[in-house]
Amino acid sequence: MPVTVRTFANSSEAASALSADRSARYLGGGTLVMRALNEGDISITTVVRANDLALTRIDAAGPRVTIGAGITFTRILAERDLAFLHGAARSIGGPAVRNMGTVGGNLFAPSPYGDFTVALLALDAMVSVQGGLGSRDLPIEEFLQSRERQAGGLVLAISCQKPGSAEAFRYRKIARIKPKGGSVITLAAHLPVSSGRIVGARIALGSMAPTQIRARAAERALEGRALDASTIDAAAAAVVEGTSPGDNALASAWYRREIVGVHLRRLLSGKE
Repeated sequence: MPVTVRTFANSSEAASALSADRSARYLGGGTLVMRALNEGDISITTVVRANDLALTRIDAAGPRVTIGAGITFTRILAERDLAFLHGAARSIGGPAVRNMGTVGGNLFAPSPYGDFTVALLALDAMVSVQGGLGSRDLPIEEFLQSRERQAGGLVLAISCQKPGSAEAFRYRKIARIKPKGGSVITLAAHLPVSSGRIVGARIALGSMAPTQIRARAAERALEGRALDASTIDAAAAAVVEGTSPGDNALASAWYRREIVGVHLRRLLSGKE
């Protein structure tokens, strides 16, 4: 089946085209859409692109960072002000994938991919989406829960607060091959500390549910407490609560449930 390619001068026109055609998909880096086309996905009949510089803009001057949806992971790694995201960006595939893959596209990557999104979920990011009726900002958790309904909109940018310190944000991906492929599990933790106690803990998991999720039971175990051995043990014991991992070629659901607490303990303890 032939595929029509439509290129627009700005994101507004591209968003209108997407919302008007359910068979249209936006082409950013192409790591998802081109793979689907190459595998014979006949549900895609139109590919939409936008030559809008706003999609490739980064604003990291203040305490809050805004990253255009078209920013690649290679570009993330080149930005000193985004050093807290370098570990997550580096865990995405090899150089060729990082050169093409985009922050916006990663929001739609199915399990066992979408690792950068795990980091953004832990950082309580906001997602700016433009549809046929205008733009809106959604908390990333809300966006992910309604991800399948977002196909008719265009992600413009993602924004989040910078962590207060290097120790406040932690990321870990467990994979079987290098360069990093699909994840067995992925974990990210944002642990702001005030007066020696954790305030506003957020733990995010990848490959532990159909989409990226927060580990709310582990968050409750951390909240208001010092990050000591007993607190870490409590969070590690609780992290599997509310998860629903699946089986795939990388790992079984049973194995993922068995190891997620082990790796959360290592992440929180600062161990490799």
